Amino acid sequence: MSPAIAPVDAVARATELRQRIEDANYRYHVLDNPTIPDADYDKLMRELEALEAQYAELATADSPTRRVGARAHGGFAEVTHAVPMLSLGNAFETEGDSDREKYREVADFERRIEQTLGRREPVFSVEPKLDGLAISLRYENGVFVQGATRGDGAVGEDVTANLRTVKAIPLRLRGEGWPRVLEVRGEVIMPRAGFEAFNERARATGDKPLANPRNGAAGSLRQLDPAITAKRPLAFFAYAVGRVEEGELPDTHSATLQKLREWGFPVSPEVSTAKGFEGLIAYFRKIGAKRDSLPYDIDGVVYKLDDYAGQQEMGFVSRAPRWAIAHKYPAQEQTTTVEAIEIQIGRTGAATPVARLTPVQVGGVTVTNATLHNADQVARLDVRVGDTVIVRRAGDVIPEVARVVEDQRPAHTVPWQMPATCPVCNSEIIREEGAAAYRCSGGLICAAQRKEAIIHFASRRAMDIDGLGDRFVDALVEFDMVKTPADLYGLTVERFIDMKRRADERDGSTPETVKQGKVATKWAENLVESIEASKNSTLPRFLFGLGIMHIGESTAKTLALWLGSLSYVRSTPAPVLRVLPDIGDEVATSIAAFFAQEGNEKVVDALLAAGITFADEGAPSPKLRDRLGLDVLLDSAKISKLGPKSTALLGKQYASLEALVTASEHQWIVAGVPQAAASNLTAYLANERQAAELARSDWAMRALLDALPAKSAAALPLEGHTYVITGTMDTLKRDDATERLESLGAKVAGSVSKKTTGVFAGEAAGSKLDKANELGVPVHTEADLIALLAQHGVAP
Repeated sequence: MSPAIAPVDAVARATELRQRIEDANYRYHVLDNPTIPDADYDKLMRELEALEAQYAELATADSPTRRVGARAHGGFAEVTHAVPMLSLGNAFETEGDSDREKYREVADFERRIEQTLGRREPVFSVEPKLDGLAISLRYENGVFVQGATRGDGAVGEDVTANLRTVKAIPLRLRGEGWPRVLEVRGEVIMPRAGFEAFNERARATGDKPLANPRNGAAGSLRQLDPAITAKRPLAFFAYAVGRVEEGELPDTHSATLQKLREWGFPVSPEVSTAKGFEGLIAYFRKIGAKRDSLPYDIDGVVYKLDDYAGQQEMGFVSRAPRWAIAHKYPAQEQTTTVEAIEIQIGRTGAATPVARLTPVQVGGVTVTNATLHNADQVARLDVRVGDTVIVRRAGDVIPEVARVVEDQRPAHTVPWQMPATCPVCNSEIIREEGAAAYRCSGGLICAAQRKEAIIHFASRRAMDIDGLGDRFVDALVEFDMVKTPADLYGLTVERFIDMKRRADERDGSTPETVKQGKVATKWAENLVESIEASKNSTLPRFLFGLGIMHIGESTAKTLALWLGSLSYVRSTPAPVLRVLPDIGDEVATSIAAFFAQEGNEKVVDALLAAGITFADEGAPSPKLRDRLGLDVLLDSAKISKLGPKSTALLGKQYASLEALVTASEHQWIVAGVPQAAASNLTAYLANERQAAELARSDWAMRALLDALPAKSAAALPLEGHTYVITGTMDTLKRDDATERLESLGAKVAGSVSKKTTGVFAGEAAGSKLDKANELGVPVHTEADLIALLAQHGVAP
């Protein structure tokens, strides 16, 4: 049956309704001057919905009825920003008597612009720093086509369907003169009144209230179902533009904001201009005085050089513009009592002390917990259970204990101590020498670290299990299907389908096809195949995938190259690991501590039992022969007064640790060791624990020496050369180029120094290229790299 053709009067009425509804949205959200009551607005919307239901041709893509779109399946797609969404540098108040002392960072910012541009008291566009979620909106020919979150600044998430539900965001631009392509940047926020009303309803119905307006805005936009987002009280303010094609904007930022208003975008009514340092501070104080009465949360103000020509001349530093800065207000503070101090284990194993507090309102939010950051901070503040403390919301978001009110301390309180074991998995909590952070050592068995460990293990640079993303890992862990990375290798198609079914039921997102009994299985089959394929791996990938603290890809490659096999990596103690290139005390201790944990060892055994193999395993490097010896073991013991000269003498005099121990202190002195050093060596060996550690290291060293090939391997052609790769290349991906250079013996570093052999620079090479030119390091092209590889028989 053919769809009904809309008569002329229905077309005209639908057009009129769309115009009236969009005009109402504009007056409500942009002008803050509503002209019709909510009931009348709802009547107009319902009439338009009825017309579009009757005549399908009237349901245009930009109709206000289409603000609630389809549910997202499988998460959000990535969006690469055509113009990066950069972060801003921050300025905070410091101590001082004058404004220029108290606001020194702002004064320095303004002075740099004056000196660079040669202007006195430049003009700035000034605005509140909104506390929500930064987004980018793309319009083509005046129609909203895509919206994305900021993400990491370069890549965000496509949340177009959810943004269409935010009535303050125009689906079609008003007026005229807009560019063919226009990207508008701004902030989605949850106004205070809407936040409070939402939470009041949530409490009344037994639902979980939102933590704060900022979290409410961010969480609302990341809902997989746009219908949920549509029910949230969200607003939007525009504050900048991104990509512009086939069109021109005014010469100043303030004029551009006015143009955005004319095109239908809400812009904060607090936006203004200010001249010079005095004008900036006056605006800062003005907004600060009315901060609590604003209808939305802010955590500071933003200053932007107003004219675009000046912005371009000022340029950027790192990932922030030199022509803009965020001036933060002091964190809000309140007094409360510490009821307990507990340990929270983070996703990466960091053990963070957290103060459990008597509930207190700080900045409009009820605070019951506050971070103490680390054990050093606890000791510095001397926070104890029972103390009265000053709590502040750092950046108005993260509550922290600022200081203790010591004159209100109860009697009989005791200093706090870091627990010896993890409260989650009972593994040892360790602290590296010189580090502030303590960590749980049960990386592969600790439930608190489970998701992070599995996500890292499956990542592209590790075991490369294609398709096993964060959402699937979250569900596998939540439903207790996976406890360690080894459990991945027992998953079946049926288990994955069961996981997806349970996740959909939990989220209320079961597809209609599934309800009808049509269950797709191809995705699960692909996942199982990908897991099976990952069994054929390399030792560096596996070692990196284990997530051992401080073990990056480079260190994993060093371990594999020098020790040859996993068995030697697992059994080599820290004193022997230290002889390997670029592995210092911290890294060696971390590796040894990881494999000393019984739980980690069991998981590694289970992974091997699952069938993981390494095509690149072999004998230890013959170059170890020049790095191992009794003198090395004695050096690693760090015995007082026993320096390199004495250890070298003992290494020449005695063929083994056993021979050294059998000899007397007098014989050591005869060999040339000073009396004090010899006495300290005697005392060291008299300690059973220390002597046992030295003996274990000696055994491991002998095992490696015995396993070395009879003949030294020929040096690789690029051995001893260090290269840096920067920029984008046409033929080779950076990972591929790195792998090929390393196969020839070269080291690929992340930074340029005087020791760098050369830099291979592609398109958009940045600071590394500048550094190479500054240091006089040779710079080569991608063609040079390909030629170098071909010279040694390696294809690009």
